[in-house]
Amino acid sequence: MLNDMSNSMQNKIIISGLRIYAYHGVMEQERKVGAYFTIDLDVETDFTHAIESDDLSGTVSYADLFETIRREMSLPSSLLEHVAGRIAKAILQEYPTAQSVRLRLLKENPPMGADCKGAGVEIFIERETQNNN
Repeated sequence: MLNDMSNSMQNKIIISGLRIYAYHGVMEQERKVGAYFTIDLDVETDFTHAIESDDLSGTVSYADLFETIRREMSLPSSLLEHVAGRIAKAILQEYPTAQSVRLRLLKENPPMGADCKGAGVEIFIERETQNNN
């Protein structure tokens, strides 16, 4: 049964609703004042070994993923597309067992003349796509 789980590669590490204060935006004021951003992350990886062994070395640590996200979010960018791509590529580079990354990055209450909970981007990158760039 576990062999089927790893072969179908449906195992995911999930971080949901991560909230980080950062300085991204097209307008200069956005990069000076900053805003809260919310991140949802799914990293597809085979953690069959961790299921069997209860050993952290058999999976990708969500604490380590958080550090990668935190580091990339600390580098100001104009576009959320750029930030999301940078985070996804860094995850694929730093975690060899990661096969794909789905990341949603929302800026809370963005300055666009309308009241909304958040606006942003969602990106999906597979390891094969990453290696072709």
